[in-house]
Amino acid sequence: MRRIARGARLGAALATALTLLLSGCSGDEGGTGPDGRITLRFQSLAWQDESVAVNRELVAEWNATHPDVQVEYVQGSWDSVHDQLLTSFEGGEAPDIIHDASDDLADFAYGGYLADLTDLLPDRLRSDIPPHTWETATFGEGIYGVPFLQEPRVLIANARWLAESGVRIPTPEAPWTWTEFRTLTKSLSGDGKYGVAWPLKDPVSATLNLSLSTGGRLFHRGADGKVTIRYEPGDAVVPDTVRAQVDADGSASPTTLGSGGSDTLPGFFGGRYAMVPLGFSYRQQIVQQAPEGFDWQVLPAPAGTDGLTQGVSPQTLSIAADSPHQREAAAFLDFLLQPDNMVRLALGDWMLPTGTTALADPALHTPDHDWATGTALAPHLRPAPAQSVRGYPEWKDKVATPALQEYYSGAIDAADLEHRLETDGNLVLARYQR
Repeated sequence: MRRIARGARLGAALATALTLLLSGCSGDEGGTGPDGRITLRFQSLAWQDESVAVNRELVAEWNATHPDVQVEYVQGSWDSVHDQLLTSFEGGEAPDIIHDASDDLADFAYGGYLADLTDLLPDRLRSDIPPHTWETATFGEGIYGVPFLQEPRVLIANARWLAESGVRIPTPEAPWTWTEFRTLTKSLSGDGKYGVAWPLKDPVSATLNLSLSTGGRLFHRGADGKVTIRYEPGDAVVPDTVRAQVDADGSASPTTLGSGGSDTLPGFFGGRYAMVPLGFSYRQQIVQQAPEGFDWQVLPAPAGTDGLTQGVSPQTLSIAADSPHQREAAAFLDFLLQPDNMVRLALGDWMLPTGTTALADPALHTPDHDWATGTALAPHLRPAPAQSVRGYPEWKDKVATPALQEYYSGAIDAADLEHRLETDGNLVLARYQR
């Protein structure tokens, strides 16, 4: 999923919502005009130039062949999408078609704001996306979004540095273990240089998703359907590795812990870090920003007891429950997510399509920009641990983010981390499960 920040103030969210609604509400307000033509509002969160262009092209192609059902493109923003959508839902002014991420859907789905797509989607689309991927947008008995783009977390490495060091280069068939990863990052460090730079401004999703490889689950659903948090040995491997690299080994830069992924790129290009764990789509920025002659490569993330398994929160497309034209909106989704179009969307966002037909496209298996490495990881992607947990956004913002940030920086120890994630976290989740 694209990097998402939910820290927007409510005032800013209200202003954003008002701007989007005014821009999206023409005379027919996204409904049926006096000439009988239906207008659907599609709020897209595409932000890279290539991705925005592809989305707009596809909308134009639909409109050219569907004069009676027109789609109006509305530009949204990842930075404030959760609060903006909540405001528009409660005001009865939500877009018909909603672009979001699967880990942001639970409260909207359970709150009745999103349409159940179970009987709206064509069999072609239902069968083309694997069942485990549909789980990311399934809440209770309903499907509330179509997961269409996803990205594994990978290691972006300085290829020349690794080659000169003589370390074993991992592949999807023979990845590093977490123990091996810690050892070699230490061997790559020294003289003010680090084997790895962890950009953990948003530490929760990175920690939880990578922990699936080590058997970490953190969230456990009981027979009564209620979810509780248990911090078990499998959950501790990734956090303990990062903490050891920063604190004990001196192999991870302490200054990047509060940084976003883009913030680490200048130091990476400058030869300060041998590797940076990033989302697969960061390759686009690297292609655009890397100095001439800089040699980089994509490596799989380390593997644990469960192999290369890692959690993902795919980008999704949903339909508002209040939309009077749900079947027309579903028809547009079917068009937008035809295999060829899904490939275009994936290439535009430098991500992987969820559809098996699109994923087999030769354009996604080329060695250019290491597309083939990322595609080889697709079978190992599973729903993020917190995918269907109500209260996850509050737990993440108020409990997990500060606790993990303090643990990684050395401010608290492992026992404190476990206590805060479990005890404080379960108090938050309990309020959503009464």
